[in-house]
Amino acid sequence: MKLSALQARRVALAAQGFHVGKPGGPVTRAHLKRLVARLQVLQLDSVSVSVRAHYAPVFSRLGPYDREVLDRAAWSHSTRSPRLLVEYWAHEAALMAVEDWPLMRWRMSGYRHGRWGTEIVKRNPKLVDAVIAAVSELGPSTAGQIESHLSSGPRARKGTWWDRSDTKWVAEALWSAGVLTTATRVGFARHYDLAERVLPPEVVDRQVGESDAVRELTLRAATALGVGTEADLRDYFRLAAGQVRPAIADLLAAGSLEQVEVEGWTSPAYLRTGQTVPRRDRGTALLCPFDPLIFFRPRVERLFGFHYRIEIYTPAPKRRFGYYVWPFLLDGELVGRVDLRADRATGTLQVIGAFSEDGQDSRQVAAALVGELRSIASWLELGDVTPGVRGDLIPALKGELG
Repeated sequence: MKLSALQARRVALAAQGFHVGKPGGPVTRAHLKRLVARLQVLQLDSVSVSVRAHYAPVFSRLGPYDREVLDRAAWSHSTRSPRLLVEYWAHEAALMAVEDWPLMRWRMSGYRHGRWGTEIVKRNPKLVDAVIAAVSELGPSTAGQIESHLSSGPRARKGTWWDRSDTKWVAEALWSAGVLTTATRVGFARHYDLAERVLPPEVVDRQVGESDAVRELTLRAATALGVGTEADLRDYFRLAAGQVRPAIADLLAAGSLEQVEVEGWTSPAYLRTGQTVPRRDRGTALLCPFDPLIFFRPRVERLFGFHYRIEIYTPAPKRRFGYYVWPFLLDGELVGRVDLRADRATGTLQVIGAFSEDGQDSRQVAAALVGELRSIASWLELGDVTPGVRGDLIPALKGELG
């Protein structure tokens, strides 16, 4: 089977939820659950220059919503409203469905001494036990609260027997190993608790072997992407080539995937069986840098002809487009990019820079972009949209904003 570049792009957008349409009323837990079943992951990131990354993909697909819906799904639990999401290394640090947590058991095993700072954990077995005991006693706790608890105990009178900075490393290692998980966040600070006190017993007790888990994750990636190369499928859950290749072979044999040829792609692609090809372009949204549609940059170039790099770590004078740039999707095409900042002091959404892609009509792009900017400003409870001075879209935006 062959797909044109346009068909592949339409398939990708439909798989990511851009062909569904926004709900007519308030976004509910049910809407969120269906969206997570499509996307699989909502990446977490500490940058909050406009809005934190995990909130943005929901807005981009469902429109303005109460962020408390997502907060409750991720960081609270009640009999009437069980926890829907859990944090783990599902792409980078990300929210994923609670019932999918066992699919990461093999990764937890590989991270039994943590993802980073493994030597700190290996040389401090007593501290590992002490952190677990502290969390068992305290309940949900930050690394600082755990450290204070340990420092105030009997050992402190004889002198602390570990480096204070080690506590955070150990807590993070236990989180990566699946011993601890995130019970809640307050001001985005993670509060650790024992996994068995946060997650349902059937989830904690479920064991999934690596090959079965990788096969399922590969299928989930194909479902979220619609169509993708082996590299695309690997990146979605950060899998290795040696894991994904046999998984793809198994899924092809089972009829769950179909190998296809995509116009302009140099590598074979894999289409989720049953995925239909939409007949028209849809999808208009601002996309944060960590949106699942665009977080694998080589795929963005193949699908949209859009070269995109985040410039957070680029010195300001060397940035081409800005610090935290949102690509602008208009009717299925990436037509521009906008550097946004929420200025709480002035109650404004600042458009520091706005740029159209080559060949785009800046007036048409600006006219469509204004509606999205006003929508995100309202969602973030900001009164005005304030254009800056950088980029060819700024004059047209000023005209549209009046």
